[in-house]
Amino acid sequence: MRRGVGRVVLFVLVLAVLWGLWEGYRWLWMREAWTWPFVVDETSMPHLHSIFQALWSSARPGGVGPRLITILFHSALFTAKEAAVGFALGAVLGFCLGALLAHFRILARGFLPWVVASQTVPILVVAPMVVVWLNPKLPGRFQDWGAVAVIAAFLTFFPVTINTIRGLHAADRRALELMRSYAAGNWRILWKLRFPAALPYIFAALKVSATASVVGAIIGELPSSIQDGLGGQIINYSQYYTTQPTGLWATNVIAAALGITFFLIILVAEKLVVRRAPENVA
Repeated sequence: MRRGVGRVVLFVLVLAVLWGLWEGYRWLWMREAWTWPFVVDETSMPHLHSIFQALWSSARPGGVGPRLITILFHSALFTAKEAAVGFALGAVLGFCLGALLAHFRILARGFLPWVVASQTVPILVVAPMVVVWLNPKLPGRFQDWGAVAVIAAFLTFFPVTINTIRGLHAADRRALELMRSYAAGNWRILWKLRFPAALPYIFAALKVSATASVVGAIIGELPSSIQDGLGGQIINYSQYYTTQPTGLWATNVIAAALGITFFLIILVAEKLVVRRAPENVA
């Protein structure tokens, strides 16, 4: 309980410091009329309280219609569905590919450079092609957002693959020699020794991939012309940025909150799983 209270207090203090830095930077640059690295005004850096106030205001001019927070919440749920499916696909693919390459060095030498090269292609180039390729072939309920999930998986699998390879090779050599002396097969060695040793590496990759899946889902919504997710809301409010900048900033806040939520879910899962790993139980 004391540790939890301490973390909450630390979070509030850091938030207050960041808030003060934002407002202080804004006040100083506007007061001195500095223009580097960019001009600071009500459009480029609105007050933080104005951004959060916009969340609880009506999304339409004149105070008519639902609040902005309601619209963005439903959009975040839609994007979360795409990101979660893409994260699951990417994590499973990344682990299977990493385990395969870790056991067969000749495959690793042949395929690992191509795995790395796949991440050098800009996602904005890949996303439209994936949408065109997959949408006609997906069942009706998976069209559009199913292709977006694949785009999210594209950003997810790479960190999991690399860290799985590194983690499976991190097993204690003495324990590995002991299991082989008892004639343990490769499958048993994988699940009894290598996989528990790789858990910290895998979860480190999953925490990176969790936030990347949200980014991939939002980017994937742009060429898909999906209006139900955060990507559609970003396009919508970017058209009114010069006259109503708080709408776009508020959308970015919700997108960041969604990424943080995914990260925290993986963090909790790591605490539960790694703590119960065989080497810790022993």
